[in-house]
This record gives sequence, C-alpha cells and structure tokens, in this order.
Amino acid sequence: MLFNSIPFLILVAVTVIAVMVARSREQQMIVLLISSYLFYAYWDVRYLLLMLFVEYVSYVFARIVEARRNRYLFALGIALPIAILLIFKYSGFIGNNFSLFFTGEKVDNLRSYALPIGISFYTFQSLSYLIDVWRGEIKARKRFLEVSLYISFFPQLVAGPIMRAKDFLPQLENKIKITGANISEGVQIFTWGLFKKIVIADRLAVCVDSVFMAPKAYSGLSLVMAAISYALQILCDFSGYSDMAVGTAKVFGFDLCRNFDLPYLSQNPSEFWRRWHISLSNWLRDYLYIPLGGNRKGITRTYINLMVTMLLGGLWHGASWNFVIWGGLHGLALVIHRLYRGFIINRIPGIRNSALYSALCTVVNNVFVICCWVVFRLESFSDIKDFFSGIITWQKGIDYIYVYTVVFVILTLIYYIYSKKRKNSHAWDCILELTNPKQLFMFSFFIWMIILFGYLGNNAFIYFQF
Repeated sequence: MLFNSIPFLILVAVTVIAVMVARSREQQMIVLLISSYLFYAYWDVRYLLLMLFVEYVSYVFARIVEARRNRYLFALGIALPIAILLIFKYSGFIGNNFSLFFTGEKVDNLRSYALPIGISFYTFQSLSYLIDVWRGEIKARKRFLEVSLYISFFPQLVAGPIMRAKDFLPQLENKIKITGANISEGVQIFTWGLFKKIVIADRLAVCVDSVFMAPKAYSGLSLVMAAISYALQILCDFSGYSDMAVGTAKVFGFDLCRNFDLPYLSQNPSEFWRRWHISLSNWLRDYLYIPLGGNRKGITRTYINLMVTMLLGGLWHGASWNFVIWGGLHGLALVIHRLYRGFIINRIPGIRNSALYSALCTVVNNVFVICCWVVFRLESFSDIKDFFSGIITWQKGIDYIYVYTVVFVILTLIYYIYSKKRKNSHAWDCILELTNPKQLFMFSFFIWMIILFGYLGNNAFIYFQF
C-alpha cells in the first residue's frame, strides 16, 4: 500500500473518521493499531505475525529488565530481534560469503528469506525502546497496546523516520483531537512529499534506471548526468516519503521528527550525516557509536568507532558488499575530516568564514557524496568499475541529456539558496493559510502541477527495500 495510492488515502480517511467517533483514548489507540496492522498486512499478511512477535518481545523484556535489572535477560531481549533481522535479511549473504571463504565457491541455492518490508526500521525502534528502559530514560509501559502502537504506527512503519520511544509514547497520554489546523498542515506536508516523490524522484528514475542498467553503453557526460540524477532522486524519494509520513501523522495530531535538512548544503561529511536520514544517524550515534566509546577513549579508538559505526550503518541498508563499501567510504571520510579539521582548519584562523572556502567545501563534499551514491546504487563491482572508468576516460557512447535533470537541479539550487539566505540554512516548510483565497489558489495550483507533471508509473519508494 504505497502512500501515493488510492487504498492508502482510503485507509487514512476511514481511520480519521473512526478516531473521531471513538469515545476514549484507548479506543482511539485501538483504531490506530488496527489501521497499522491492516496497512502492514496489505503488503504480506504472513509477516504481520513476525512483527507482532518482535513487539511482544520488546514489551515483555522491557518490563522484566526494569523490574529485575538483569543484564543477561536484557542481552537476550536485544538478541532476539537482532537474530530475526539476521535470519531474514542476512542469512544468504553470510552463508554465501562463508562458503566462498572456505571453499572458494558460492552456494547458489543459499539465499536470504523474502525480506519483510520495514523490518530494519521496526527492529531498530523495538531495540531503542528496550535500551531506553534499561538505561532508565523511560518507564516500561504496562500495556502492550502502547508499545505495539509505538513500533507499528503506520505512517512511519516501513521506512521511518525512526522514532524514539521517549518522543512518541508521551503523545499517547492524551486523547487524540482531530483539528482543522492539524489536517491543513498535515495535508500540505503530505502534498509537498508527494510532489517530491512522483514529480521529481519518479521522473528522474527514468534516466537513472536506463543509464545504470548499462553504463558501458552511455557517454561520460551521460554517466555524470545519471549520477547527479540519482543523487537528487534518492533525496526526493526518501525525503518525500518522510514528508508524507510526517504529514499523515500530523493529521492525527502526532509530531514525528524531521528526517532531512538540506543535506546537499553540507560542507563536510560530518555535517552531511547531521542533515541526511537524521533519525538513523542519531540512532547509530546513540546506540552504537557512543556505547563503543565515542570519542572518549583517544584518537585511534575514535577513528575505529567511526569506521565500525558506518560499516554497520552501510550493512543495515542491505545484504550486499556495495552497501558495506558505501558505509566504509563514509566512515573513511569522517576520519579524514577529523584529521583535516584538527591539523588544518584549527591552525588557519578565519578560514571558516571565507565564502569561497565554504563554497569549495560544499562542491567537494557533494562530488564525494554523489560518487558514493553510485556505489550505493550498483551491486556489481564490474558495473561500478565500468561506471567510473567511463567518466574518467570520458568514454563515447549514447548521449542521454535528460531535460528533467537540468530543470530539477536548477529548482533545487534555487530552493537551497533561498533556504540558506532566508531560513539560516535549514529546510523551508511552506505552510499556507488555506482559509485565505490567494493562498488556497496557490495550493490548488501546486496540486494541479502534481497532476500535470506527476509520473504515473508504479514506482515503490527506494527505502522500502531496506
């Protein structure tokens, strides 16, 4: 059930009516939980039981570890969801590489199980709930209803944002009020996300899919254009989903965290990961990097912790070596940036205030990020080699200059420049007052643009595969 589909809009509309009719907070939560289960079962009802099991494990073990403070039971509560994730997402990857290492051959029939959609996201949320209870940051909930709704809340169930229990659970303490202001704001945020998805991302996918499928056939210029197209596609696809999730949740009065904040405005890798997939970056920082020691145990250990965190962050995206390499490249970039910051930037007073230096850093960082996206997109090492060698040698081939890429890059630059100057380098959320005729006309015109230029192909969100 894609967000940009009629069944989803029907589900949301029916859920809104049911929530409004419900007399108590508990009835409202039951309605939202049923809708969340229906939403997930629409994909594959068989894996609904798997998600329920993960939720119940988190619920039971959170209550146990809060009462007994037993580290072995805590470890078991953590191990069970991770084991499920390993079995369904990484069993084939681990088995094939184990066989290749010891025998020199892959086992062709050894593959991972069909991947339950959203398993990486709801597993991380279940882990964060149990860990936060263990740390004493939140109290274990006595009712399974609240824990289950936190983990399976349908707007952010299959691709985030990854919510922290301490941010979401308090929002369940009061009765849900469906207000006109929340509906107006939620619909506008959802529509903005829909525009990014079906007008920008899905249009760019036409170019990206063609060129990345056969990099040897296209010219060096076409490869560069395709790489830029993919960088913009994955941003608009994933941030579009996040906006649609935030907008849907807002209709019900829930506030989800911001997941993107102009990432291509970043001047260095550290800033990029503070702006890109923010909920995952914060999760990796709080539950992996800091527990490993963070930067508290010396420079060498800091660099090791950065590399381990980013390698595992890359592997989280999928059971393939290109994701590991992608994570490793970003980990290496974070290490190099720390070294550069310590030995160069801190020794040249005023260099950070130079507009030319800032612009140069932004360009260099984006070139690196775009190159990494090529590795992220291509699973085959030979295709990765062909793609970059085609650019380096500026090979001859099909010239595919996709007009939508040029248009959307220009529009993105305008949006980024405006946000940098007028919004202090933060994303701009244009929430209109729809009771104002002029602003209502502007919003109606925006919807007309979506209808006119929206790509009607059935393109799933990129991050659904993770």
